[in-house]
Amino acid sequence: MTIISVSLSQKLLEELDALKDELGFSGRSEVIRSGARMFIEDNREKRELEGNIHSILILIHPQRSEDQVTEIKHDYEDIISTQIHSHLQEKQCLELFILEGDAQRMVELDRRLNQNVKSLYSKLVSLPRD
Repeated sequence: MTIISVSLSQKLLEELDALKDELGFSGRSEVIRSGARMFIEDNREKRELEGNIHSILILIHPQRSEDQVTEIKHDYEDIISTQIHSHLQEKQCLELFILEGDAQRMVELDRRLNQNVKSLYSKLVSLPRD
């Protein structure tokens, strides 16, 4: 296997070690490999989305990013059926978007939010078709 160097904050390293112990991984590298596989699979699934679909986009971001989220979402009003905004503890916001329309527009919205907003969590979930 190829060895790479990765920089992590102390907090992230502590969370990684706790996850390793909790899930029974043999080492940090196993946790990183598993996370990388999950991230790759998630992106593959997004690339394969096509046609007119329904989905849900969950986004948690710092409250200071609210203006950026608002600016981006206005470009996607054609696919946003409903948006729920809620303030969480520690100056964080939860955005729940219910989406309907072109799958690639949804993937584009997800990518723009992730590239431009320092999100703490983001997940695009496509809903099953009939």
